[in-house]
Amino acid sequence: MEYSVSGCIVTYNNINSIKNTVESVLENTKDISFKLYIVDNNSTDSTPEFIRENYPQVEVISTGENLGFGGGHNVLLDKLESKYHVLINPDISIRDNVPLKMAEYMDGHDEIGLLSPKICFPDGRAQILGKREPKMKYLVASRLRKEGEPSKLLAEYAMLDKDDSECYETEIASGCFLMVRTDLFKKIGGFDERYFLYFEDFDLAKTIRKTHKVVFFPFATVYHEWGRESKRNFKLMLTHIQSLIKFKLKWLFR
Repeated sequence: MEYSVSGCIVTYNNINSIKNTVESVLENTKDISFKLYIVDNNSTDSTPEFIRENYPQVEVISTGENLGFGGGHNVLLDKLESKYHVLINPDISIRDNVPLKMAEYMDGHDEIGLLSPKICFPDGRAQILGKREPKMKYLVASRLRKEGEPSKLLAEYAMLDKDDSECYETEIASGCFLMVRTDLFKKIGGFDERYFLYFEDFDLAKTIRKTHKVVFFPFATVYHEWGRESKRNFKLMLTHIQSLIKFKLKWLFR
């Protein structure tokens, strides 16, 4: 059975990682009707030229300016005609026909609006990512985290008390890789572009939860480089904080 699935990667100077991402996506979507888009936020490292030259089946859209993560993804809203749409970071790789597995599951669960897979480092270690709504205590614990077992707060934030061999509902989901119902994504207007970077994925999940479920799906795994740039870059850290404030103010009285 074929599923109409589209995917989008938003790029900004990702020439070092984009080849691995694109090839893994194309290799693992051969069993479905799939269309891949790349929206380039005015890269200066020849990313769009590289994609056009090497992957003619991929549609590249150059924005001419840096619209941010959500703004880049929203460029596609009027073009999308798929049943399901996958948001993919340029530092992701996939295996085992992940989009097909996720589409099959969503096809049988109309109550789900957003489906998030298991996300691991390239070496197979699970990444500790937030699944509960962000609170300052969680974010401080995340920033202070060192190697080894996660703290009690991080475990709470990532819902590590849940049985990860089964699906379960979450409050938020990481935008590094997720599948949404295309009609729902278009209906809510995609991402809120007030967030240039960070928290737009959490905001999307919270918006979708008004009418549908957001679900963790452990039967599909993607691999994420996850550089955690905001932990080392002061400018990005400020952007992170600004986005948190926007998120909290937006949802304060809703």
